[in-house]
Amino acid sequence: MRGLLSKSLISCLLLTPVLCAPPPAARAVETETPLSIQTAAAEPEKAAAPVENAEEPPEEVGPTTFNGIEVPPLTDLSGETFETETKDGYWLVKHHSPWCHHCLAFAPIYQTLYEYYYTTTPVPQSSPAKDSQSFNSFTRYYNFHFGSLDCIAFGETCASHEVHSFPVILLFKDGKLVKKFLEEKDLEHLSLFIEEVLESARPGSRPKDGVKLPAVGATTWAPTAPTAKPLPPPSKVAKNKPAKAAVTPNLIGTSVPLSAESFQNLVTTTQDPWFIKFYAPWCHHCQNMAPNWAQLGRDMKERLNIGEVNCDTETRLCKDVRLHGYPTILFFQGGERIEYDGLRGFGDLVSFANKAIDISGGVQYVDIKSFEQMEKTEEVIFIYFFDHATTAEDFEALDRLTLSLIGHAKLVKTDDESLASRFKISTWPRLAVSRDKQPTYYTALAPKDMRDFRKVLEWMKSVWLPIVPELTASNSREIMDGRIVVLGVLTRDKEGEFVAGKQEIKNAAIDWIKKQTLQFQLARQELREAKQLRIEEAEDRGDQRALRAAKSIRVNMNEHTQKEVGFAWVDGVFWERWIRTTYGFEVKDGERVIINDEDNQQYWDVTSNGGFIVPSRTSILETLPKVVANPPKLKPKLTTSSLERFFFRVRAYTKTHPYVSLGLFLGITVGVAYWGRGRIRRGKALFLNGTVGQGGGGGFFRLDGKEGLLGSGTANGKHD
Repeated sequence: MRGLLSKSLISCLLLTPVLCAPPPAARAVETETPLSIQTAAAEPEKAAAPVENAEEPPEEVGPTTFNGIEVPPLTDLSGETFETETKDGYWLVKHHSPWCHHCLAFAPIYQTLYEYYYTTTPVPQSSPAKDSQSFNSFTRYYNFHFGSLDCIAFGETCASHEVHSFPVILLFKDGKLVKKFLEEKDLEHLSLFIEEVLESARPGSRPKDGVKLPAVGATTWAPTAPTAKPLPPPSKVAKNKPAKAAVTPNLIGTSVPLSAESFQNLVTTTQDPWFIKFYAPWCHHCQNMAPNWAQLGRDMKERLNIGEVNCDTETRLCKDVRLHGYPTILFFQGGERIEYDGLRGFGDLVSFANKAIDISGGVQYVDIKSFEQMEKTEEVIFIYFFDHATTAEDFEALDRLTLSLIGHAKLVKTDDESLASRFKISTWPRLAVSRDKQPTYYTALAPKDMRDFRKVLEWMKSVWLPIVPELTASNSREIMDGRIVVLGVLTRDKEGEFVAGKQEIKNAAIDWIKKQTLQFQLARQELREAKQLRIEEAEDRGDQRALRAAKSIRVNMNEHTQKEVGFAWVDGVFWERWIRTTYGFEVKDGERVIINDEDNQQYWDVTSNGGFIVPSRTSILETLPKVVANPPKLKPKLTTSSLERFFFRVRAYTKTHPYVSLGLFLGITVGVAYWGRGRIRRGKALFLNGTVGQGGGGGFFRLDGKEGLLGSGTANGKHD
């Protein structure tokens, strides 16, 4: 009896874990991997078996009512027909599990969001559209739908969508996954996500100041005054999590030595700005720069991170950065970088660092008052005009431009109506540049052109210099190469003359630009009129072939017959030696203007009357047309010797005509080779003939002499 009792107790103990185990589906949701989902889906019968004390999934609900309008139940999508059901329009799909507590908590939020948007009307009217097939209904106007997918029942479909946890919100368009919602799962963030999609689908159709949302679970909603400003794009909204404490840069005020590991942790994987010097201890330029760099670290205390990398010890890191020499100075932020190519003096480094601090905070917003104040200190300002229809993609493309503009120009953004009126903006978004209050506009043929980062930056580089910039070592090539430059040689020692001279050069530049713009417009108009005349003439004759040829003519103004003209000024005291050796005068003899042609190594410094060109609008504008004429009406002076000039001309011709130069080189090489080969043959023949004539034998006949066929006069024959 005791043995039987013992065996019964042991059997009960062994069966207890099995009887108390939760159903397979309940175990499946404890882990959030595709494998668990597939396992749960593979055992539907076991999951469906009733188990005591197990939590049952919520029952399906019928139609609901919101604002007096009947709302059909949320569409439950099937994994087997998912692509077919979502093949038309936008589908916002909630991937969930009926056993997940987070999903159960999120369900009323998603239901309220669905009911709110389903009952809204894109075009305001006295009474909401009760028919979902009405064109003014939300569903039909935007072709936007809400749905849900049970990942326990359709695990394989959820796994194919890379859903590893619950709940997950995915946006599909025409059956294809286009975006994943990654923000906080509340009404505000979900609405921002949807509003962005709706605005991109039908630009200008959404409220400029955002939407007012009902409370979760509400069945009625009366719209009130809209919010003051639309919330920022979802990617920019702070999540409801404890915010990270702001990290103060460069706490101890020093240049931090960086290794490959610390570089990865502090620079590459963070958004913090870093100004870093790559050097070698044996490099003399690096040694000369070291005190200024150390002082920069102290000066940027608590403002900007300063670092340095020893390339003798961190060889692999410097190789990955692809350095071209020592020292190389780079500015890093957010995975992107730019190279500092200015002077290595302390003041130059501090100036660049201050501009980097200013622009690394993002694109500054301005109104007309702050913009006018900025114009007093900044010569070049890029201004981005946007409105309520501007998308997050547009702003992301704008943010990518900031790093490249450090040390060159200011970039701001605005939706101020007064500024738009001043710049005569009628389409948005629009990009313009103000150079000394003279506007120039970026031409975008389509919205995608405004998001083309490289194309926009290329245009910015062409206009980011002031109308009359100062010539420095860092921008000399950019200013002088490929153009004729009106260069004012000024000195700051005489403040009054310096300001007046600079203003005269600027006035001359503005007048010249206006004149050239007018000539360009007239020339383009003449080409258009000539094309129209050809079209009309062909139509009058009924010549279809000539008509097609006339219509195919393109009005192309890219090829300029006249060289571009630029304006600049240079500090005659600081660059005294260069000015004396290049142009043959000193600034102490008086301020002058040089018209320089760097490509041809020549310049002009006198007017047609024989006097020196001075910083005067009249003097410059009277001389400049005679210089840019083809050929020039004034005789130039040379900045180099005849031999150097020949070398520079050959180099310039090679750059401008590479294929022709290559053909000439190959032709000359082949010609020299043939000429040399002929010389060698003739020399060899003369050598052999001379040997035979001297009795050296060899068995060769001479047929051109009177001595006979077998030798010369030195042979043993007789002579007449």
